[in-house]
Amino acid sequence: QVELVESGGGLVQAGGSLRLSCAASRRTFNDDAMGWFRQAPGKEREFVAAITSSGSTTYYTDSMKGRFIISRDNAKNTVYLRMNSLKPEDTAVYYCAAAFRGYGLRLHNRGEYDSWGQGTQVTVSS
Repeated sequence: QVELVESGGGLVQAGGSLRLSCAASRRTFNDDAMGWFRQAPGKEREFVAAITSSGSTTYYTDSMKGRFIISRDNAKNTVYLRMNSLKPEDTAVYYCAAAFRGYGLRLHNRGEYDSWGQGTQVTVSS
């Protein structure tokens, strides 16, 4: 059963913006911390951002802080990633993930997440 479905990826020029969405069908969504990760060709999957179940706390990789904004709408079972000032090095497949009752800096770790989406491609041209 597919629990997480990402959308919103595409091709954008450097300096542009995109908003990714992740629609969740998990019953536990209101208790799930949600994260975004990305994986570029030939590279490890890396942490981008995370948000606690209530939305009160967010976490970012330093290199993306200030450019990317994670948010969630629990009424819509959806988490978002707003990406601004995009750079060619942001090109990757972006994945959302869910961590039941996840919290804290542990959310930077892939192992904390128990469900993953299939990913959406983001390509930034120079």
